[in-house]
Amino acid sequence: MTDTEKTAVDAPAGTGEGLDARLVVERGTFRLDVPLSAAPGEVVALLGPNGAGKTTALRALAGLVPLSGGHLRLDGAELERTRPESRPVGVVFQDYLLFPHLSALDNVAFGPRCHGATKAEARAGAAEWLERMGLSAHAGSKPRKLSGGQAQRVALARALATHPRLLLLDEPLAALDARTRLDVRAQLRHHLADFEAVAVLVTHDPLDAMVLADRLVVIEDGRVVQEGTPSDIARHPRTDYIAHLVGLNLYRGEAQRHTVRVDGGPAITTTEDLTGPVFVAFPPGAVTLHRDRPTGSSARNLWRCEVVGLETHGDQIRADLTGELPLAADLTTIAAAELDLRPGATVWATVKATQTHAYPA
Repeated sequence: MTDTEKTAVDAPAGTGEGLDARLVVERGTFRLDVPLSAAPGEVVALLGPNGAGKTTALRALAGLVPLSGGHLRLDGAELERTRPESRPVGVVFQDYLLFPHLSALDNVAFGPRCHGATKAEARAGAAEWLERMGLSAHAGSKPRKLSGGQAQRVALARALATHPRLLLLDEPLAALDARTRLDVRAQLRHHLADFEAVAVLVTHDPLDAMVLADRLVVIEDGRVVQEGTPSDIARHPRTDYIAHLVGLNLYRGEAQRHTVRVDGGPAITTTEDLTGPVFVAFPPGAVTLHRDRPTGSSARNLWRCEVVGLETHGDQIRADLTGELPLAADLTTIAAAELDLRPGATVWATVKATQTHAYPA
């Protein structure tokens, strides 16, 4: 276990520092019940499909949605009854929500002014933050004159200028184009690495989560289904959503030594020696496709499938297959052409046991 992981496990409960929350929100038929803790200096990403409750959780932390139950403590202080504007919380919204009539400098100075700083003090602090963000030349610019990346950095500076003990980031890179997103992600990672309090990030993008967060908390249907380090989540997905997120084929079944009988499906041969309920995962790139049943293949796993869809996936073609074992397979454009792949075509899929990964369910 790394020092960061030890801190994440030990800090909130043991020292009273950081975030210690159980967010219970009931809205109509939907119920959110999410325990969430984080140590100072830790970045936690909330992931999940649309409607899972990520944004509701973030708004509850900000005080914009009242809790129906549970608790919310930050550095040992109860926040449930604290007004949103009085909480030591900074928020960066997806659309930035900069004040259109204020310059970049005055947008950043707004928070400190609300917290009692003089105009001169607030503007001096804001100038320092803009310099740290590489935006000194744009201090006098109104938001409409800023690019998306510049506006995002002004919004981050505005959130950090009040020295919050909890920083909330709501899809902070979603409105950026691909090139700008790459640059701003790297800058955001740098600033979060220097942030000494707790940061909670909501994102749909697994790359944002993997790059920016120390720990991932995956929410589905209002509850936590898995949490851990990015590498652990990527290697041991426990739901179809997570498997799709990290790009793996995932199955649940019953293991008998090196053979896993998939629930409602065929057997998969693995290298792990296990007994009992397990998950089996393998990447789409581990799948080899054949138009005719292969003979003399070294692969222990062989299934007859039908192509139901094809789509471009990066620089490859991803085939969506159904049949004995529904799965996704990645292959080059040339390989797809040589196989004459098209929806409705019958293919044989093989996967070597060494390319599968089985782990207890």
